Amino acid sequence: MGVWLAFAAQACFAFGFEDVIKKAEKLSEQGYQSPGANLPESLSNLEYSDYAKIHTKDGHALWEDEDLPFNLAFFHEGMHYDTPVKMHTVVDGEVEDLSFDPDDFTYGDLDIPDEDLEDLGFAGFKVTNALNDAEHMNEIMAFQGASYFRTLGRDQTYGASGRGLAIDTALPSGEEFPAFREFWVVKPNNDSQYLTVFALLDSPSLSGAYRFVLRPGEDTVVDVTSRLFMRNAVEKLGVAPLTSMYLYGPGQPTDSLNYRPAIHDSNGLLVHDAGKKSEGSEEDWVWRPLANPDKLMVNEQDVESLKGFGLLQRSHDFHDYEDLTDRYDRRPSVWVEPQGDWGKGQIELIQIPTPDETNDNIVTMWKPDEAPESGDELDFDYRMYWTTHEAKFHSPDLSWADQTRRSQGEVRKDNLVRESDGSLAFIVDFKGPGLESIEDGEDMEVDADIGDNGELVESRVVPNDAEGGWRMFVRVKRSDDSKPLDIRAFLKDGDERLSETWYYRLPANG
Repeated sequence: MGVWLAFAAQACFAFGFEDVIKKAEKLSEQGYQSPGANLPESLSNLEYSDYAKIHTKDGHALWEDEDLPFNLAFFHEGMHYDTPVKMHTVVDGEVEDLSFDPDDFTYGDLDIPDEDLEDLGFAGFKVTNALNDAEHMNEIMAFQGASYFRTLGRDQTYGASGRGLAIDTALPSGEEFPAFREFWVVKPNNDSQYLTVFALLDSPSLSGAYRFVLRPGEDTVVDVTSRLFMRNAVEKLGVAPLTSMYLYGPGQPTDSLNYRPAIHDSNGLLVHDAGKKSEGSEEDWVWRPLANPDKLMVNEQDVESLKGFGLLQRSHDFHDYEDLTDRYDRRPSVWVEPQGDWGKGQIELIQIPTPDETNDNIVTMWKPDEAPESGDELDFDYRMYWTTHEAKFHSPDLSWADQTRRSQGEVRKDNLVRESDGSLAFIVDFKGPGLESIEDGEDMEVDADIGDNGELVESRVVPNDAEGGWRMFVRVKRSDDSKPLDIRAFLKDGDERLSETWYYRLPANG
């Protein structure tokens, strides 16, 4: 095995999160220095299929021969991953540096000159654990590229990603991408149930210290602690950002012939605001089905007291996707719960046009009401769940939108022929505890609002005798197709709210 370890100077005290905070604070007091790319053309010009041939050799993962619950493997530099990150472990409180050795990697049939592999570093790392099979270590978490990371629970496949931070996303001035420049991974014990990772974040506008505590399971949980030090004021600070992909689905069917009924990593954004009372409810729960618009679409939802938000994949039925290769049915939802009071702010949803499933075109984040100024010190702590059991994160009192389908509006004539009436129809199935006490539904109704860019043609609700729950029909006509149409609706029984708010933004020209 190659030489992973080169011992650092021995510290006289246990290294911990406070040390990373001090490094971040000191770094913020210095002028920003952009790290230089160090890749030769033989690596920077690789296509994805060739880059994927480079991986850690069997038997060369860190700790692999020590029978520990977690191992580390590393990402090689290549393609656009052209900036190395510093890697360390923390063993019994002392820092040990990790050094790159090309002998720890296999390169498949690639012909990379030996001299091009000199003086490289790591592009990131992955964590393995026997989560799915006691006899095999499987990848369950990865850090690679800027501040991106992904995590898996049992029997899941990678889908949505987390990010350490987002700055000025979707602004005309251009986005700034903070990046994790240095990592410290605390070596686990033989019986450890969790793994701790420290990270140093840096960008032109700020520096930051992060602690990730990974707890794998059926739902994998990651506790995130962050401390930020502002070098400069920023217009938009995105906290706990999530990214995902939505190409098409029943809520926005594809124009092309495809045997797969849906292609997406997530199909909606759920927001839980404990400080804002909805009509007939003590708290506000809003479900926003995702879209793939023709042009950039950005909008905000004001939040008084954020209790949670996430990009959810609300269906895990294989037949909703029919994809044996990419297994979208196994993509997890990602739910974020603030630890402590973040104050007032907005949940922003950014939806970007994409022609195929290779691009993450969905971004969501929380941003504070007041943009941070130079010299500000901020802290945000939160818990992330990577789950396929979304019902645990729904309101215990309300029903939720189980599926959204979009269709041309139609009416049934006297001769029973269905004929389009020029409207657009949305069919939403609601399920959950908010509907369990309903017997005949005599007083049930739809409370719908479509704003000032259209006409509400019809809204009604009927029992779903096939699968349980209730089905809502909303038909609309848009006045100006060049502008979005915002449709909000929920179910109620008299003054009692029965469901979360279903909020669909119909894209311009969509």
